[in-house]
Amino acid sequence: MNLVGRIESLWRYPVKSMRGEMLPDAFVSFSGLLGDRLYAVQNAAGPKAFPYLTARARKDMLRYRPFFRHPEHSVLPSNLAEADALGPGITPLYPSFEDLPVDVETPSGEVLGIDDLRLLNVLSDNRSPADALTIRKSDRSQTDCRPISVFSTQTIRQMESDLGVPLDKRRFRANIYVDFVSTVAFAEDEYVGRTFQIGRKVRIVILERDIRCRMINFDPDTTEANPEILQYVTQNHEGKAGIYAAVLVEGAVRTGDEIVLIE
Repeated sequence: MNLVGRIESLWRYPVKSMRGEMLPDAFVSFSGLLGDRLYAVQNAAGPKAFPYLTARARKDMLRYRPFFRHPEHSVLPSNLAEADALGPGITPLYPSFEDLPVDVETPSGEVLGIDDLRLLNVLSDNRSPADALTIRKSDRSQTDCRPISVFSTQTIRQMESDLGVPLDKRRFRANIYVDFVSTVAFAEDEYVGRTFQIGRKVRIVILERDIRCRMINFDPDTTEANPEILQYVTQNHEGKAGIYAAVLVEGAVRTGDEIVLIE
Protein backbone atom coordinates (compact mmCIF):
# COMPACT_ATOMS: atom_id res chain seq x y z
CA MET A 1 0.00 0.00 0.00
CA ASN A 2 1.34 3.40 -1.03
CA LEU A 3 0.84 6.57 0.99
CA VAL A 4 -1.25 9.06 -1.00
CA GLY A 5 -1.73 11.77 1.61
CA ARG A 6 -3.45 12.69 4.85
CA ILE A 7 -6.81 14.11 5.82
CA GLU A 8 -6.43 17.88 6.05
CA SER A 9 -9.98 18.42 7.33
CA LEU A 10 -13.40 16.77 7.54
CA TRP A 11 -16.68 18.54 6.76
CA ARG A 12 -20.36 17.78 6.83
CA TYR A 13 -23.45 19.77 5.95
CA PRO A 14 -26.43 18.97 8.22
CA VAL A 15 -28.84 20.76 5.84
CA LYS A 16 -28.30 20.53 2.11
CA SER A 17 -26.93 23.78 0.62
CA MET A 18 -26.52 25.49 3.99
CA ARG A 19 -23.24 26.19 5.79
CA GLY A 20 -21.05 23.22 6.71
CA GLU A 21 -19.21 22.38 9.90
CA MET A 22 -15.66 21.11 10.34
CA LEU A 23 -15.19 18.01 12.50
CA PRO A 24 -12.08 16.60 14.21
CA ASP A 25 -13.37 13.09 13.52
CA ALA A 26 -16.31 11.52 11.71
CA PHE A 27 -18.00 8.22 10.96
CA VAL A 28 -17.90 7.28 7.28
CA SER A 29 -20.97 5.17 6.50
CA PHE A 30 -22.10 3.60 3.24
CA SER A 31 -24.45 6.56 2.70
CA GLY A 32 -21.89 9.25 3.56
CA LEU A 33 -20.55 10.98 6.65
CA LEU A 34 -22.82 10.50 9.64
CA GLY A 35 -24.95 13.64 9.93
CA ASP A 36 -24.20 14.86 6.42
CA ARG A 37 -27.15 16.36 4.51
CA LEU A 38 -29.74 14.56 6.64
CA TYR A 39 -32.10 17.44 5.97
CA ALA A 40 -32.97 19.30 2.78
CA VAL A 41 -35.48 21.92 1.75
CA GLN A 42 -37.79 20.32 -0.78
CA ASN A 43 -39.41 22.63 -3.30
CA ALA A 44 -42.63 21.43 -4.90
CA ALA A 45 -42.35 24.32 -7.36
CA GLY A 46 -38.97 23.07 -8.57
CA PRO A 47 -38.16 20.54 -11.33
CA LYS A 48 -39.12 16.94 -10.62
CA ALA A 49 -35.60 15.73 -11.39
CA PHE A 50 -34.14 17.96 -8.67
CA PRO A 51 -36.91 19.08 -6.29
CA TYR A 52 -34.73 20.97 -3.80
CA LEU A 53 -34.24 24.58 -2.86
CA THR A 54 -30.48 25.20 -2.94
CA ALA A 55 -28.00 28.04 -3.11
CA ARG A 56 -28.13 27.83 -6.89
CA ALA A 57 -31.47 29.64 -6.62
CA ARG A 58 -31.05 31.22 -3.17
CA LYS A 59 -27.35 31.90 -2.66
CA ASP A 60 -28.02 33.35 0.79
CA MET A 61 -28.72 29.78 1.97
CA LEU A 62 -24.94 29.55 2.35
CA ARG A 63 -25.22 32.00 5.25
CA TYR A 64 -27.68 29.85 7.20
CA ARG A 65 -25.79 27.88 9.86
CA PRO A 66 -27.33 24.54 10.89
CA PHE A 67 -26.04 22.72 13.95
CA PHE A 68 -27.03 19.61 15.86
CA ARG A 69 -28.81 20.36 19.11
CA HIS A 70 -27.11 17.37 20.77
CA PRO A 71 -23.70 17.22 19.04
CA GLU A 72 -22.53 14.38 21.29
CA HIS A 73 -24.97 12.05 19.47
CA SER A 74 -24.17 13.24 15.96
CA VAL A 75 -20.53 12.36 15.28
CA LEU A 76 -19.92 8.68 16.08
CA PRO A 77 -22.27 5.74 16.74
CA SER A 78 -22.78 5.27 20.47
CA ASN A 79 -21.67 1.61 20.41
CA LEU A 80 -18.83 1.96 17.91
CA ALA A 81 -16.14 0.58 20.23
CA GLU A 82 -18.26 -2.44 21.13
CA ALA A 83 -19.12 -3.15 17.48
CA ASP A 84 -15.47 -2.87 16.42
CA ALA A 85 -14.47 -5.29 19.18
CA LEU A 86 -16.68 -7.99 17.64
CA GLY A 87 -14.57 -7.99 14.50
CA PRO A 88 -14.65 -6.56 10.98
CA GLY A 89 -17.95 -6.07 9.23
CA ILE A 90 -20.13 -5.41 12.27
CA THR A 91 -22.42 -2.43 11.66
CA PRO A 92 -22.75 -0.14 14.68
CA LEU A 93 -26.00 1.39 15.89
CA TYR A 94 -26.81 4.61 14.08
CA PRO A 95 -28.49 7.42 16.01
CA SER A 96 -32.21 7.92 15.43
CA PHE A 97 -33.73 11.16 14.17
CA GLU A 98 -34.85 11.81 17.74
CA ASP A 99 -31.14 12.02 18.63
CA LEU A 100 -30.37 14.33 15.69
CA PRO A 101 -32.55 17.45 15.94
CA VAL A 102 -31.06 20.42 14.11
CA ASP A 103 -31.38 24.13 14.76
CA VAL A 104 -30.58 26.76 12.15
CA GLU A 105 -29.12 30.18 12.78
CA THR A 106 -30.38 32.57 10.09
CA PRO A 107 -28.26 35.40 8.68
CA SER A 108 -30.11 37.78 11.00
CA GLY A 109 -29.00 35.76 14.03
CA GLU A 110 -32.38 34.20 14.80
CA VAL A 111 -32.24 30.50 15.76
CA LEU A 112 -35.08 28.32 14.48
CA GLY A 113 -35.68 24.59 14.79
CA ILE A 114 -35.49 22.60 11.57
CA ASP A 115 -39.20 21.81 11.97
CA ASP A 116 -40.24 25.42 12.67
CA LEU A 117 -42.50 26.71 9.90
CA ARG A 118 -40.94 30.14 10.31
CA LEU A 119 -37.75 28.75 8.75
CA LEU A 120 -39.63 27.95 5.54
CA ASN A 121 -41.15 31.41 5.56
CA VAL A 122 -37.78 33.15 5.67
CA LEU A 123 -36.45 30.88 2.91
CA SER A 124 -39.39 31.54 0.59
CA ASP A 125 -39.56 34.00 -2.29
CA ASN A 126 -41.67 34.56 -5.40
CA ARG A 127 -40.13 31.59 -7.20
CA SER A 128 -40.26 29.34 -4.13
CA PRO A 129 -43.37 30.23 -2.09
CA ALA A 130 -43.57 29.01 1.50
CA ASP A 131 -46.51 26.68 0.75
CA ALA A 132 -44.31 24.86 -1.79
CA LEU A 133 -41.48 24.26 0.69
CA THR A 134 -41.13 21.38 3.12
CA ILE A 135 -38.26 19.96 5.16
CA ARG A 136 -37.23 16.56 3.89
CA LYS A 137 -35.28 14.26 6.18
CA SER A 138 -33.57 11.08 5.07
CA ASP A 139 -31.59 8.27 6.64
CA ARG A 140 -29.06 8.63 3.85
CA SER A 141 -27.11 11.71 2.89
CA GLN A 142 -29.03 13.77 0.33
CA THR A 143 -26.03 14.54 -1.86
CA ASP A 144 -26.35 15.60 -5.48
CA CYS A 145 -24.50 12.57 -6.82
CA ARG A 146 -22.31 10.31 -4.64
CA PRO A 147 -21.94 9.67 -0.90
CA ILE A 148 -18.46 11.16 -0.42
CA SER A 149 -16.68 14.10 -2.06
CA VAL A 150 -12.91 14.60 -1.90
CA PHE A 151 -10.81 17.66 -2.77
CA SER A 152 -7.08 18.32 -2.54
CA THR A 153 -5.42 21.30 -0.90
CA GLN A 154 -2.91 21.36 -3.76
CA THR A 155 -5.71 21.98 -6.27
CA ILE A 156 -6.99 24.92 -4.22
CA ARG A 157 -3.51 26.45 -3.98
CA GLN A 158 -2.95 26.11 -7.73
CA MET A 159 -6.30 27.70 -8.51
CA GLU A 160 -5.45 30.57 -6.14
CA SER A 161 -2.14 31.09 -7.92
CA ASP A 162 -3.63 30.95 -11.42
CA LEU A 163 -6.60 33.18 -10.60
CA GLY A 164 -4.65 35.59 -8.42
CA VAL A 165 -7.26 35.56 -5.63
CA PRO A 166 -7.53 33.71 -2.31
CA LEU A 167 -10.06 30.86 -2.37
CA ASP A 168 -11.93 29.68 0.69
CA LYS A 169 -12.01 25.88 0.42
CA ARG A 170 -15.61 25.92 1.65
CA ARG A 171 -16.63 26.98 -1.86
CA PHE A 172 -16.16 23.37 -2.97
CA ARG A 173 -18.29 21.81 -0.20
CA ALA A 174 -16.25 18.62 0.00
CA ASN A 175 -16.48 16.09 2.82
CA ILE A 176 -12.78 15.23 2.89
CA TYR A 177 -10.02 17.69 2.07
CA VAL A 178 -6.74 15.89 1.46
CA ASP A 179 -3.14 17.07 1.69
CA PHE A 180 -1.71 14.84 -1.04
CA VAL A 181 1.89 13.67 -1.15
CA SER A 182 1.96 14.80 -4.77
CA THR A 183 2.39 18.54 -5.13
CA VAL A 184 0.63 18.53 -8.50
CA ALA A 185 -2.76 20.21 -8.69
CA PHE A 186 -5.70 18.02 -9.70
CA ALA A 187 -3.63 14.92 -8.84
CA GLU A 188 -6.81 13.42 -7.36
CA ASP A 189 -8.09 12.88 -10.92
CA GLU A 190 -5.53 10.12 -11.41
CA TYR A 191 -7.22 7.92 -8.83
CA VAL A 192 -10.58 7.41 -10.54
CA GLY A 193 -11.29 3.67 -10.39
CA ARG A 194 -8.81 3.11 -7.55
CA THR A 195 -9.40 2.30 -3.86
CA PHE A 196 -8.17 4.24 -0.83
CA GLN A 197 -7.87 3.08 2.75
CA ILE A 198 -8.29 5.91 5.23
CA GLY A 199 -6.98 5.39 8.73
CA ARG A 200 -7.28 1.96 10.29
CA LYS A 201 -10.36 0.67 8.55
CA VAL A 202 -12.30 2.83 6.10
CA ARG A 203 -12.09 2.03 2.41
CA ILE A 204 -13.53 4.12 -0.40
CA VAL A 205 -13.47 3.63 -4.16
CA ILE A 206 -13.06 6.68 -6.37
CA LEU A 207 -15.88 6.70 -8.91
CA GLU A 208 -15.54 9.84 -11.01
CA ARG A 209 -14.48 13.45 -11.22
CA ASP A 210 -16.83 16.05 -9.78
CA ILE A 211 -18.72 18.13 -12.38
CA ARG A 212 -18.95 21.68 -11.06
CA CYS A 213 -21.72 24.27 -11.18
CA ARG A 214 -21.87 27.96 -10.32
CA MET A 215 -22.04 27.18 -6.60
CA ILE A 216 -18.23 27.41 -6.49
CA ASN A 217 -18.47 31.05 -7.60
CA PHE A 218 -20.11 32.12 -4.32
CA ASP A 219 -18.07 33.32 -1.37
CA PRO A 220 -19.40 31.24 1.57
CA ASP A 221 -19.46 34.24 3.91
CA THR A 222 -20.59 37.13 1.71
CA THR A 223 -22.23 35.14 -1.16
CA GLU A 224 -20.49 37.56 -3.55
CA ALA A 225 -20.08 35.83 -6.91
CA ASN A 226 -16.81 35.49 -8.84
CA PRO A 227 -17.65 33.87 -12.20
CA GLU A 228 -13.96 33.51 -13.06
CA ILE A 229 -13.73 30.49 -10.75
CA LEU A 230 -16.17 28.31 -12.70
CA GLN A 231 -14.80 29.70 -15.96
CA TYR A 232 -11.31 28.56 -14.93
CA VAL A 233 -12.51 25.03 -14.12
CA THR A 234 -14.53 24.87 -17.34
CA GLN A 235 -11.74 26.10 -19.60
CA ASN A 236 -8.87 24.21 -18.01
CA HIS A 237 -10.35 21.04 -16.52
CA GLU A 238 -13.47 20.11 -18.48
CA GLY A 239 -15.67 21.70 -15.84
CA LYS A 240 -14.52 19.19 -13.20
CA ALA A 241 -12.73 19.69 -9.87
CA GLY A 242 -12.47 17.16 -7.06
CA ILE A 243 -13.61 13.54 -7.03
CA TYR A 244 -16.57 11.47 -5.88
CA ALA A 245 -16.31 8.21 -3.96
CA ALA A 246 -18.43 5.34 -2.69
CA VAL A 247 -17.79 3.62 0.62
CA LEU A 248 -16.68 -0.02 0.68
CA VAL A 249 -15.87 -0.38 4.39
CA GLU A 250 -17.42 1.84 7.07
CA GLY A 251 -15.56 3.22 10.05
CA ALA A 252 -14.30 6.22 11.97
CA VAL A 253 -11.70 8.63 10.58
CA ARG A 254 -10.06 11.71 12.01
CA THR A 255 -8.05 14.70 10.84
CA GLY A 256 -4.46 13.67 10.10
CA ASP A 257 -5.30 10.07 9.21
CA GLU A 258 -3.15 8.54 6.49
CA ILE A 259 -4.71 7.76 3.12
CA VAL A 260 -3.10 4.88 1.26
CA LEU A 261 -3.68 3.43 -2.18
CA ILE A 262 -4.80 -0.20 -2.22
CA GLU A 263 -2.95 -1.93 -5.07
